[in-house]
Amino acid sequence: MTKTRANRHALLASLAALAAFAAITPPAAACCPAPPPGKPAVNADQTVILVWDPATKTEHFVRRASFKAESADFGFLVPTPAQPELAESGDDAFPFFEKVTEPEVRKVPAPASGGCASCAGESKSAAVMREPPPQNVKVLEEKAVAGFQAVVLEATSATALVGWLKERGYAFSPEVEAWAKPYVDGGWKITALRVAKDDAKKSDARVAAASLRLSFKTDAPLFPYREPDPKGAQALTREGRLLRFYFLSDARYDGSLVGATWTGKTAWAGPLTAEQRARALDLLRLPAGSAGPPSWYLTELEDPWPYRVHPSDLTFARSATQELVRRPPILEYVSTDATGRRDDTALAIVGLLLAPAMMRRLAKRPQR
Repeated sequence: MTKTRANRHALLASLAALAAFAAITPPAAACCPAPPPGKPAVNADQTVILVWDPATKTEHFVRRASFKAESADFGFLVPTPAQPELAESGDDAFPFFEKVTEPEVRKVPAPASGGCASCAGESKSAAVMREPPPQNVKVLEEKAVAGFQAVVLEATSATALVGWLKERGYAFSPEVEAWAKPYVDGGWKITALRVAKDDAKKSDARVAAASLRLSFKTDAPLFPYREPDPKGAQALTREGRLLRFYFLSDARYDGSLVGATWTGKTAWAGPLTAEQRARALDLLRLPAGSAGPPSWYLTELEDPWPYRVHPSDLTFARSATQELVRRPPILEYVSTDATGRRDDTALAIVGLLLAPAMMRRLAKRPQR
């Protein structure tokens, strides 16, 4: 084989690999981060599974999240309207639901006319916090779970809560106090969790957290959407972030905010089969008798989650429409000739058009 022919075959192989890579759609991981003073941390991507039982008014809140933080060791706070039960949940439930809602791949003939188609200090993480709480703050539960050191708190004032946090190395900024005030005034419980970066990844600003389940009573399903506005967060929030919900209940549900329009949209909605429900229950590790409705309807919602101070938390209600929702299919164009065999003419034409630029780039590489 001549050198020119070998280069052409290598170019076509590279183009084919590039086309295969471009066809792969990557999967799109609230609370109040509480880092040490002067070391901002913000919520990054989050994927949340919410199981809502309307009969018992019970919500199971399972989160897989990541944070952007400058400190190696920081905590975060999760508000709930009632004292939650804390437990570890299976990470494998997230890719399972991702598989259920992935778009259909359809093979269709390529257009006959040709052309181009496109698709859119000392770490405190292991320390048990046994110091007596200050006045007006009560420790309801303290446990190690899912890689966190968790403390469930009940406070009579936001100031007392911030004082408790301050003594234990959490953030005690005015922004955190302002964030906590409506929850404390409403009698909500605050779960404080401490997260530490892995020693090998302390230079990375993004921190992944393990899956944690909080189960609690509530009049309506909700997600704590409000966030504080800490100083120095702008540098950590230049990149976009995505908030994804897998909402499981008896029907299709929508999300809404009080005093503002929610930016989330429904990406997928439909009933699960009995086999899918049984598999999901096993992966979520829900306790016996806490499975919720006998039949599950899955609603997947995606939100670009703009980083700003929001007027309320996110609540969910049964949708006015129960129509099925599916992602647009991925079209895989297949060219065939009159005999039904694959026609590589279009690929060859693309290769010839791109060959000069590719050869120039290869020629500029230093010889080894």
